[in-house]
Amino acid sequence: MAATISDARAELAALCERGLEWYPGLSRGQTDASSARPAAVLVLFGVLDSVPARTSRAVARDLDVLLLRRAATLGSHAGQIAFPGGRLEASDDGPISAAIREAGEETGVDPDGVEPLGTLPALAVPVSNHLVTPVPAWWTRPSEVAAVDHDESVDVFRVPVADLLRPANRANTELTFGTTTYRSPAFTVDGRVVWGITALVLDRMFDELGWSEPWDPDRIVEPDDLSR
Repeated sequence: MAATISDARAELAALCERGLEWYPGLSRGQTDASSARPAAVLVLFGVLDSVPARTSRAVARDLDVLLLRRAATLGSHAGQIAFPGGRLEASDDGPISAAIREAGEETGVDPDGVEPLGTLPALAVPVSNHLVTPVPAWWTRPSEVAAVDHDESVDVFRVPVADLLRPANRANTELTFGTTTYRSPAFTVDGRVVWGITALVLDRMFDELGWSEPWDPDRIVEPDDLSR
């Protein structure tokens, strides 16, 4: 039986309390925290009434998450699907404040309708020299969203979580650095490919929450944009 909306919120809050490992059992090259630029992303879950998921086993069909597509002209992660977010500024009172501020600036989401549930451990992103803190949150009062600054993002959309969890929509990407090829999680939904740090965060959260269903890790997809 699928978890209810209230179950999902409680499970997300509990995950923030206990934390997780981004690369369990693996050693990955990390950004030097002393020189990395702190950043935060808002992983905003809510209730999508108009377009429920096609199928659902682990979660409610109307549970969704907010994503955007970054502008193709950006210097890093150009064209990728991502969470709203960005660097911490001097005026921010930590990663939660930064994530909500950035979400408002990028998507027009009303900060008063966002309930932060906590934070997850910071995740190193060597390619852009950022140390990113994911901020899971709950949309207590959904507001209209759209791409506000087209220099930053070109599309904003809400994706049913159950569609992301569907085994047929899960895959891996393969990226080669030097002589080593790495696999990294990906999701394919409605013609979009979610990959990179965004897919990694979703993949690890879904696994830790017990929402994932068995899927084929040998299914390889090509990202829409290989800029990193």
